[in-house]
Amino acid sequence: MSLQNHRAVIVGGTSGIGLATAKLFLSRGAQVIVASRSQEKVDAAVKDLGSAQGYALDFQDESQMNPFFEKIGDFDHLVVTATGGGSVNGPFGSLGIDVARAEFDGKFWGQYTTVKAALPYIKESGSITLTSGVLAARPTRGASTLVALNSAIEGFARVLAMDLAPIRVNVVSPGMVDTPVYSGMGMDTESLALMFQTVAQSLLIQHVANPKRSLRLTCTWRQTHTRPGLCFKSKVVQYWLVSKQLRVIPQQHLCLGAAADR
Repeated sequence: MSLQNHRAVIVGGTSGIGLATAKLFLSRGAQVIVASRSQEKVDAAVKDLGSAQGYALDFQDESQMNPFFEKIGDFDHLVVTATGGGSVNGPFGSLGIDVARAEFDGKFWGQYTTVKAALPYIKESGSITLTSGVLAARPTRGASTLVALNSAIEGFARVLAMDLAPIRVNVVSPGMVDTPVYSGMGMDTESLALMFQTVAQSLLIQHVANPKRSLRLTCTWRQTHTRPGLCFKSKVVQYWLVSKQLRVIPQQHLCLGAAADR
C-alpha cells in the first residue's frame, strides 16, 4: 500500500533502525523528516536518503521541541527511535539514583516530551510509534534501571492508545539489533562480532536482528488498519501494539513481518 502524500517524522532517524525506517517510508512514497542531536549525522543521513528533510534536535531538551514541531506543521506519523544514548547495568545496590534518573531523563522523558509537543500536529488518521526494549519482558540480573525504564514506556503507550484514539499508538520493543549504537560501547570490531555471535547462539533463529528486519512492522503499521492490542513476541525482537483490546497474531505472521487486519 502506498504512503503517497503521508508525512512522517522520525526522531532518531539518522542511524540504525531509525535510518532504515526512513528509507522504507521513502520507498513507499512518504515525505520524510529525520531529526537527531548531531548535525553531522543529520547531514549524512539527508545525503544518504536523497529526498528527506533533516534537523538537529535534542529530544532531551524540552525547549527545542515545540519550536521544532511548529516549524514542521501537520503530519501523519511520528516514530521515535532515539534512546538518549545510555545503557546502565549493574547490581541494584551499587547503582546511584542519579544514574537511574539520567536514564529516565533520556529515553523515557525524551519520548514523553516528543509526543507531548508533536500531538497538536498529528492527524487523527495518523500514528505514533515509540521504542522500548526487550528487557521489559525478559529481565536479566543487573538490569533494574533498564527493565523499569522500558516497562514504563510500554505502560505509557498503553494509556496513550486509549487517550489519543483514533490515533494509533504502538511500541517497538527490540532485542539486540546490530546497529551503530554498539560501536559507542568502546569495544573493538572483533569483540563486537564475538558478542553478536554469542547472543545469536542463544536465539531460536541463530542470528542477531538487523535494522531492516526490525523496521518492517514499523512501516507496516503505518499502511494498514491494524487492530489495537496486537502482541508480537520473539527471542530476537519483540513487538507490541498497545491499546484497549488484546488480539494475538500467529507467530508465522511475525516471521513474515505482517500486521494486516485479518
